[in-house]
Amino acid sequence: MDRALFGVAPVALPHFSQSDVMKPCILLIEDDSDMLDLVAGHLEHSGFEVQRAAEGIKGQALAMQYVPDLILLDLMLPKVDGITLCQRLRREERTAKIPILMLTALGGTKDKVSGFNSGADDYLTKPFDLEELTVRVKALLRRSDRAPLSTKHNEILNYGCLTLVPERFEAIWFDAAVRLTHLEFELLHCLLQRHGQTVAPSLILKEVWGYEPDDDIETIRVHVRHLRTKLEPDPRKPRFIKTVYGAGYCLELPNGSTVPAPATPLPTPVEAERRP
Repeated sequence: MDRALFGVAPVALPHFSQSDVMKPCILLIEDDSDMLDLVAGHLEHSGFEVQRAAEGIKGQALAMQYVPDLILLDLMLPKVDGITLCQRLRREERTAKIPILMLTALGGTKDKVSGFNSGADDYLTKPFDLEELTVRVKALLRRSDRAPLSTKHNEILNYGCLTLVPERFEAIWFDAAVRLTHLEFELLHCLLQRHGQTVAPSLILKEVWGYEPDDDIETIRVHVRHLRTKLEPDPRKPRFIKTVYGAGYCLELPNGSTVPAPATPLPTPVEAERRP
């Protein structure tokens, strides 16, 4: 139909280019200028928007300003180091739930434990392959996006004394609400789907983190330890989240409320750091 015949001016429809589509925003905090340019360029080429900071104070300010979808955080930074900055970001309500991937040349077990204890979600040791970085970034973003929607019809969300609340990332544990991080929630959810069964580390890494790093189970150990701190009466002698040596982890729950409620959980490492 010719709209001009009826005295109606043609309306130009808006054109949306690919650049108009909202891109995931990544904040890269790295003091090495060559590394900063290399990683930022790769991520931008891969379809991400990248904000850059070369030191910790500016990084924290940009995190508060942009509230990015993910933060890549170098451990060795001027002014404010990565561990301290990670703890600060976890304390701030605006940035507490942003996935954080640490990038560092310190690859020892103690360094990884320190990074995870400060609140990091993942840890990548330099030098690393840029494609591996992209895989881990996408895995963290996928997990972050899907976490509030973990309510498929065939999923188990409660058994005995445990109920998971995906909307709030909480566990109702012996009638008490326990706040969890995204990773803690996903890890507990993974174990709950197979309660009473031994779950292999490779399956946990694939289901919770979205990848299968070679022989890197320290990631799981740290987060299991955090869960035990929040749920076990005595985290050093776990009754519910058990280690099956050489095989994996097993969540054993009492069916019913006959087991007395655990004692008040100890603070997590980040919470403890906040106390005077």
